[in-house]
Amino acid sequence: MSTPTANPLSAINHIVVLMLENRSFDHMLGYLYTDTGNVSPLGQPYEGLTGKESNPGASGGAPVSVFTIAPGTTSTYFMPGADPGEGYSATNAQLFGSSSAPTPPVATNTGFVSNFAAALASDAKQKRPILAGTVAADIMGMHTPQTLPVLSALARGFAVCDHWFGSAPTETLPNRAFTQAGTSLGHMDDATKSFTTPTIYAALTQKGLSWAIYGYNAEPLTRMTFPDLVSAPDANFGKFADFQAAAANGTLAGYVFLEPSWGSSGNSQHPNYDVSLGEQLIHDVYTTLRNSPVWNQTLLIVTYDEHGGCYDHVPPPTNAVPPDATAGEYGFDFKRFGPRVPTLLISPLIAAGTVFRVPDGGTPLDHTSILRTVETRWSVSPLTARDAAAPDVGKALTLTTPRTDDPLAGVTPPTSKGKNPAAGVPSHLQQVYAELVSRLPVPDAHGATQHVLPALKTEADVDRYIDERLAAWKAARAKASS
Repeated sequence: MSTPTANPLSAINHIVVLMLENRSFDHMLGYLYTDTGNVSPLGQPYEGLTGKESNPGASGGAPVSVFTIAPGTTSTYFMPGADPGEGYSATNAQLFGSSSAPTPPVATNTGFVSNFAAALASDAKQKRPILAGTVAADIMGMHTPQTLPVLSALARGFAVCDHWFGSAPTETLPNRAFTQAGTSLGHMDDATKSFTTPTIYAALTQKGLSWAIYGYNAEPLTRMTFPDLVSAPDANFGKFADFQAAAANGTLAGYVFLEPSWGSSGNSQHPNYDVSLGEQLIHDVYTTLRNSPVWNQTLLIVTYDEHGGCYDHVPPPTNAVPPDATAGEYGFDFKRFGPRVPTLLISPLIAAGTVFRVPDGGTPLDHTSILRTVETRWSVSPLTARDAAAPDVGKALTLTTPRTDDPLAGVTPPTSKGKNPAAGVPSHLQQVYAELVSRLPVPDAHGATQHVLPALKTEADVDRYIDERLAAWKAARAKASS
């Protein structure tokens, strides 16, 4: 039954976003509907895998076809076994076979195996963790509903977006900046860790609308990446347990952004960390909301910031609207999207078996569609030209009566049988977080705020430093305001 209102989002009072790390659409959801000829139960076409997709082998080797990741092995949840290339040059190599894009930028998506071979060589040289036995062909391994029962059940049970693209063909921080602010200010790699541009949260505050950002086992990294968040009230930030409490007692903010835990032993699903822990996180976020008094008015969006070098067969579109007049690093014009990433839309107002995408020829869904959805729901002005042009996801809400069934009924999150090859090693985003908190103005015993980031050798060292530094900074803020 169609929603009669002009804005289907008017039935939604809580938009919750969980953004995970570095996985492509095919890698996580390519086999979702292969058993039904890539057609959903509602008869909608689904841009999944047929099993015949392939890439040329490394160094002129034989073609490597996609294959399903076997369940129940020690490597199941650590595939592809190492951290693939994910920056701008690496993404170009995966899409075009060259570190620079051709003119016009017609992608063939045939450089994934070769680029993973290069990444493996680089990882070995720099002594980064690699799962024993990993080879370049492993980048063509794809998960299935059997290995990812939670993600797959929710994708089938609500809506899956099979044409949702990263905002820029590069790594994490620029794509997360697009998610929060509609622009990366021209930055195209993780060398830039803070973005001096207004966020959606500042716009919500100006309209008197509520919002919150939650980390998992730590205060959220997102807070440190934008000046207007650094200066925002502490009450707008918390940990996963705080999110669970707010949902349970019906005090959840209107817009909520959730982070995973950033450590190599955490649940972010960054390659080559334990993907099963992320399955548990997705399960816990969903069940927290479903069991809350606000469930019938909630839209949960589960997505990934970028493809992380994992294989996808769909060339990214080239009709992106540049967010602003800022010239891009590496000469990039911001007219190309990044590769597809897995994205689910979850609400009791969404019909099971929905495949949601915009009509052919339209501006596709990307991370700024999150911004556009928030802006559309609460009449907030766009932040940049990119989110102004982005479609929102309101049309996925086709039901007027909330569903009462539970697509996760009887679904148990998987657990890994293997040993995490990266456990204990400081992760890239932990190191980013440590650098950002080292810059915070925390007076020492003499009132000086100069501080040098200490050597942090383990995952636990970084976690401890971040917690202690944030606590000292918050205490100094409280003292200064008293």
